[in-house]
Amino acid sequence: MSIKESIKNAAILLAITVIAGLILGLIYENTKGIIAEREEADKKNAYYEVFNGASDFKPVDGFMTDAERAELYAAGYDKVNIDELMQAVGSDGSILGYVFTVTTSEGYGGDITFTAGISSDGTLNGISILTINETAGLGMNAEKVLKPQFAGKQAQKLTYTKTGAQSDNEIDAISGATITTNAFVNAVNCCLQYHADMLN
Repeated sequence: MSIKESIKNAAILLAITVIAGLILGLIYENTKGIIAEREEADKKNAYYEVFNGASDFKPVDGFMTDAERAELYAAGYDKVNIDELMQAVGSDGSILGYVFTVTTSEGYGGDITFTAGISSDGTLNGISILTINETAGLGMNAEKVLKPQFAGKQAQKLTYTKTGAQSDNEIDAISGATITTNAFVNAVNCCLQYHADMLN
């Protein structure tokens, strides 16, 4: 192949690359708004799922200060991050409790993000899973096995068991997926501790 042909082929390849990049950029620009709206709608639905008695949700400013984060890290929650904290507000304007959006990096397949609703009296209303990428048939069973167990719990700290829950502070582990189970329990405990220590 001559130098002239090589330059021509390189120019064609460059042109294709630039055009493909422009097309991808246009697609991204046209869809990012739709994606953002869908993600926001999913989050709002998750808020109501864990706090169906609320009429509105308001962001809590100034949460997770360096001191609060250090306290949670010291308690063993260094792999859990509280991404967002919302007040659950009743129709009369009263604060019914809080909705946490939390991400844990302790999942077997990577990060797990979910919301957790905690009433003012410390009752865990439940959780709503936003993103999860665990093993099919094992950790991905969190939606049907773990999620229902968190509803209505009244405990300062939860633990998981492989032999069947006997008390209100116990969660039945997913068979063959204790890493996933531990990730959820640890992240929920982080929310419970923050609620007890920083919000009450």
